[in-house]
Amino acid sequence: MDFEVYCDESGLEALTQKDAHLYIAIGGIWMPANYRPIFKEKFNEIRKKYNVSRELKWNKISPKFFDLHKEIIDYFFQTEQLRFRVILIEAIKVDNYTFNDKDGELGFYKFYYQLLHHWIYDYNSYNIFLDLKENRDKGRLKVLYRCLDYANLTSDIKQVQGLPSDESLGIQLADILTGLTNAKFNNKITSSAKLGLIEYVENTYLGKAIKPTPKWEEKFNVFKINLQGGW
Repeated sequence: MDFEVYCDESGLEALTQKDAHLYIAIGGIWMPANYRPIFKEKFNEIRKKYNVSRELKWNKISPKFFDLHKEIIDYFFQTEQLRFRVILIEAIKVDNYTFNDKDGELGFYKFYYQLLHHWIYDYNSYNIFLDLKENRDKGRLKVLYRCLDYANLTSDIKQVQGLPSDESLGIQLADILTGLTNAKFNNKITSSAKLGLIEYVENTYLGKAIKPTPKWEEKFNVFKINLQGGW
């Protein structure tokens, strides 16, 4: 089966400024490739209903657009073709000097690998789209592609490509859910609209606080990586 994955990040400044946030988050939306036209149609219907044509982002959420984002969240949770996975990285425990040759950018893409690799299954094909970034090393996405391809010999990794987030509705949905999850773990949100959306997800769809989930959780998977080793 052909799948598409759309990814975004939250709190990246904490990779180099440890006191910026407690956690960094990288999240992705998985969907069957043949569902993309329907996804775009439904997503745009919601935006049109609220007369919004701009890019949707977690950082732009305000009380004025609370209902818009609430409906986007409803659409995600009520649509079986959409799945979300996020990896949470505790900023203070990231050691780029020891493990990444003092290269925070390299460490960032290693975490991307961890997000993606564990949700790539045998005998499927994957087109993976990341929020477009200006990397110091221009070959980062090619290396990520090769690592995923070599590690998943019975799957077909077709491409790993950067896309501008304002041109990708999948990346915008990933941004909203990744930002929401990271905000919960960082516990620094004062916006009533953002707090309301977090509580709405917890009370309406999860029935509990947002927290790490088992690996086999398929709808809203939260992976808090252990950077200290052990078992």
